[in-house]
Amino acid sequence: MLTERTKTRLKKDRQMTTITMRIPVNVVESLKQIAPHKGFTGYQTLLKSYISEGLRRDEAEFSGTRTTRLIEALRRHGVPAEVLDEAARDLEVV
Repeated sequence: MLTERTKTRLKKDRQMTTITMRIPVNVVESLKQIAPHKGFTGYQTLLKSYISEGLRRDEAEFSGTRTTRLIEALRRHGVPAEVLDEAARDLEVV
C-alpha cells in the first residue's frame, strides 16, 4: 500500500520550484554519458532520479529508525506484542 507522501510524489500536477546548483563540469559530462544507458533522455532527469533515490532511502532510514525505537520502548514498558503489531500495520497504511 502507498503512503500519502508517496501518493503526493506521484502526482503529475504537484508544485515545482527552480533551484540553481554549482556542479563540476566533469560530473555533468558523466551524467550526460550515463543518462541514456539508464533510459533517461537527459542528464537533469538522471540527476533528479539520483536525488529522489537518496531522499527515499534516507527518509525510510530515519523515519523507520524512529518508529522502531518507539516500538521497542513500548515493548519494554509492557505493551502487548499484538497491539504493537497492529499499530505497525496501521503505520504502513499511512
